[in-house]
Amino acid sequence: MGLAGADSINSKALVRVYSSFDKLPSGYATLFQESGQQRSFFLSQPWFTHLHQAGLDAAVEQHIYGLEFEEAALAALPMWHRPSPFAALRPKVLTAAANFYSALFGPVLSAHHAQTAQLQLDVLIQAMASAKPRWDVIDLHPLEKESEHYAMLLKAFAHAGMPTTSYFCAGNWFLKVNNRSYQEYFSSLPSQLKNTVKRKSEALRKSDRLQLVIAKKPDDVAALIESYQQIYRKSWKQPEPFPEFVPGWIAQSAKQGWLRLGIATIDGQPAAAQIWLVHQNKASIYKLAYDEQFAHFSIGSILTAHLFAHVIDNDRVSEVDFLNGDERYKQDWMSDRREYWGIVAYNTQTWKGRSAYLIEKSADYAKRIIRQSKRITTRST
Repeated sequence: MGLAGADSINSKALVRVYSSFDKLPSGYATLFQESGQQRSFFLSQPWFTHLHQAGLDAAVEQHIYGLEFEEAALAALPMWHRPSPFAALRPKVLTAAANFYSALFGPVLSAHHAQTAQLQLDVLIQAMASAKPRWDVIDLHPLEKESEHYAMLLKAFAHAGMPTTSYFCAGNWFLKVNNRSYQEYFSSLPSQLKNTVKRKSEALRKSDRLQLVIAKKPDDVAALIESYQQIYRKSWKQPEPFPEFVPGWIAQSAKQGWLRLGIATIDGQPAAAQIWLVHQNKASIYKLAYDEQFAHFSIGSILTAHLFAHVIDNDRVSEVDFLNGDERYKQDWMSDRREYWGIVAYNTQTWKGRSAYLIEKSADYAKRIIRQSKRITTRST
């Protein structure tokens, strides 16, 4: 089958909307595999499928927009809609298939059709803009702001006649390994962090109280899921809103070969746990927790250092990503920062879409006036 050029996409490509991943034609498996390999596991079919199955309440509707040419799937935008009991008054919103479990969202695109990516997004967004019944608002997040796809989506909304606003989602700290060994990396860390890790870990090792394990294979991981859950329950973190999501994702990511599950025990008791995912030469720190009774051992930092050593020296990754959040402790381990933003597009063909846009722009205007007034007041005093 030949590649779909711009003329073919304009004249022959079709947009279809599917209500679940189970209903996608077989051609989409290749598309999602390419997208996941090219960019992130957050854009892979295993991720979206598990998120839909275990991280989403039953009331949410799935709307998977797919662009197809002949039997090939060219592009997709997995979306959600949550029906509201106040639908007569509130805008009907189509949102990205992403929630608090998702650190990244983006269009699912094929590397083989990169030259027509903008046109593909134009066609998909136009289909959303003209869908019947109408969507009043479309919300895509979290998107990497500096990526080419962020700019493409803004253009696609403009081409569809939908004005947009953007909003900050999260900061993202990451490390460029730059071909260093772990020891070279560790030597570059802040002195206080280095000294803490060395002193606390050496003291525990000398008394033979510390054990660090990194599990990858499904059989090994299965035996440690309960340890992870025990640690999480005794940590400072709130209970998971979907209790089956993380254990299921641990098992699924182990099956895919991505998982590095780190467990630290002190005196045989589970003390700290971290879920790292190694995919396409990048290690992502997805979840971490420690039992607060062991906090004085700095057990979280000890386990973090152990996993850094593994992914740098064994997996030979080029980047380590702390995912979303600007917490101070993340900056000690990382070298660079980027941002994730959201795009909200408004359908001015509907009164609720127009109203939502006017309200948002009025709020922005009011904020600017307040900021200007504060600056004037500050100068005058």
